[in-house]
Amino acid sequence: MLGLPRGGVPVAYEVALALAAPLDLMLVRKLGVPRHEELAFGAIASGGVRVLNPDVIAQARLTSAQIELVTVEQQLELDRRERHYRGDSAPLHLDGLTAIVVDDGLATGATMRAAIEAVRERHAAAVAAAPVGAASTCLALRDFADAVVCNLTPARFVAVGNWYGDFEPTGDDEVTELLASARRR
Repeated sequence: MLGLPRGGVPVAYEVALALAAPLDLMLVRKLGVPRHEELAFGAIASGGVRVLNPDVIAQARLTSAQIELVTVEQQLELDRRERHYRGDSAPLHLDGLTAIVVDDGLATGATMRAAIEAVRERHAAAVAAAPVGAASTCLALRDFADAVVCNLTPARFVAVGNWYGDFEPTGDDEVTELLASARRR
């Protein structure tokens, strides 16, 4: 079970408990369009993975320099989180296994695509999973993942947070605590 920090980790923790599976992280960062950061033109993941959305890049008229600047900024944050969350712990061995990659929701699917590619580079099958997602995103992810599990795919999706009663941001401390709890069991 691989949770996407931060919001995917509490969801992945519960699924890992239910399946008695080990829990780890797949660190990813969205690459947001400058001045419209919520709109992803791509994403990066641990292991040097980067996926780009050419349609968004063209629509936003992003230059190569802008793409590289955002990528470098997000790589610095990804590296910081890797150090903070993992400490001395090595990532789970995935070679030959099936990894269920869990997020709290799937809007554009950019970060999930990067996570799937990173899982594949670690020689594992990848299942994308989220409680809710845009129908078109869940469908499109089938081209990249071995399977996609998305319980709710509303016709009018709008945003992940709209489908939660409480969508307070998950903090670094909560992620660290959930990982420690999962390791203890």
